[in-house]
Amino acid sequence: MNCKNGLEGKGFVMRASLKKLLTAFGALLLASCSQPTPYQPESASSVVRGGYSHEQIGPDHFRVRFHGNALTSRETVEAYLLYRAAELTLEEQGDWFLVLDRETEHTVTREIRRDPYYRPWYGPDYGFWLPYWSYRVRGSGWYYWDPYHADPFWADRVDMRRIEEFEASAEVRIGRGAVPTNGRRVYDARQVLADIGPRVVRP
Repeated sequence: MNCKNGLEGKGFVMRASLKKLLTAFGALLLASCSQPTPYQPESASSVVRGGYSHEQIGPDHFRVRFHGNALTSRETVEAYLLYRAAELTLEEQGDWFLVLDRETEHTVTREIRRDPYYRPWYGPDYGFWLPYWSYRVRGSGWYYWDPYHADPFWADRVDMRRIEEFEASAEVRIGRGAVPTNGRRVYDARQVLADIGPRVVRP
């Protein structure tokens, strides 16, 4: 047996296997960089960066987040956050959820001035859906926006081509039973899933 030929043959097989592995890794990396964040839990092992997460603050009181990658639009992040709040409500055996004022946790009347040209695809029925925003501007780091400071969304005044990614969060309190009809920041969880579900893209 020619040992040299045998070693050369093994080397060829190893190089071919390494090439296939690198090709597969490159394809995976390309896929993770060439599509918006789908509706998924945020995890370091996800093929595409970003997703939803939540933490419990108190009884039936949660902070929900959605982090989108550089290809995920503001309104998609906003819609997926709303969808996750509704989904979490049902997971917790609830029927509806109230969007809380993070500063006081009780109803406060304030003037809210939103971008008059902002028309999210999930419709006008969710006009009081005002999450807290973080957004990263290329070359400038992260910025933050609070919906209860009666200020237009700051990113509306930033060149959208410079915004690299959005992250939104909201504090919600889960309720059970009949949906209250006297609250503009109260949402029927099942109705939210029905309205937004057809546009949700999963991995």
